[in-house]
Amino acid sequence: MGETFDRVGFVGLGRMGTPMVRRLAAGGVAVRGHDAAPGVAEGLADVLTPVPSAAAAAEGAPVVVLMLPDSGIVEKVVDGGLLDALAPGTLLVDMSTSEPLRTRALAERVAERGATLVDAPVSGGVAGAEAGTLTIMVGGPDDAAQRLTPLLALMGRVRHVGGTGAGHALKALNNLLSASHLLATSEAILAGERFGLDATAMLEAINGSSGRSGSTETKWPTHIVPGTYGSGFTAGLMVKDLRIALGLAEAVDAPRGHAERTLALWSRAVGTLGPEADHTEIARWLRERPEEDQ
Repeated sequence: MGETFDRVGFVGLGRMGTPMVRRLAAGGVAVRGHDAAPGVAEGLADVLTPVPSAAAAAEGAPVVVLMLPDSGIVEKVVDGGLLDALAPGTLLVDMSTSEPLRTRALAERVAERGATLVDAPVSGGVAGAEAGTLTIMVGGPDDAAQRLTPLLALMGRVRHVGGTGAGHALKALNNLLSASHLLATSEAILAGERFGLDATAMLEAINGSSGRSGSTETKWPTHIVPGTYGSGFTAGLMVKDLRIALGLAEAVDAPRGHAERTLALWSRAVGTLGPEADHTEIARWLRERPEEDQ
């Protein structure tokens, strides 16, 4: 069940937004697209209609998708004219990695306009966006999530995980796990290398054993062993997501000792690598930094 939407507004045409728009266009959806960077939307005129503002993207669109870096920018865009442009009944879909408590507060303001905010962050990276295999974690009312499912399915696998903010909460917690097992995997592989083991041989064995993870199956063999570090997801964004996850744990008074240590290590790595470094470069940081600096 669900609704067929033949047009959407889309705000945020970066590394993730661009392939997502291409998937929508391939599915027959007419997209009105906007990005704050000059010329970006115009460069995608083969798959969308460029418009000069987020408010213009919302004109005549029953669904408006946001794919932006964080809650602060989402709120800036919404308060910068988009909120006033939302027609009653519009579904505003925040596919950014935003903060769940701020998402709930924003949803209340959107509801005052007669519109509905749905959070639908994604996991799978640029490769998943290009292939249409993203995992899409949807938070929001049941009816809105059901209506959106066919549209979101053009971009990946849709999972309705709970009420408003649930998608953003789960995305941050997922990235806490991702950051944690990449750190643990990197330390283990580097220890094995110093003992004299071959990284590829270790990964092949681990991937048939209980220690396997997305880091051993994809990140290490694809991006770290060949030294390309090209996952398309930055270390700075990983730190941002870790802070969201830790803030959520603090808000609900959940155990968070491991999360605090993970964030501290990633923050130190970003201080050296820079926020624009690919997040898989944390393995290089671990390899090159003396233990006392870690």
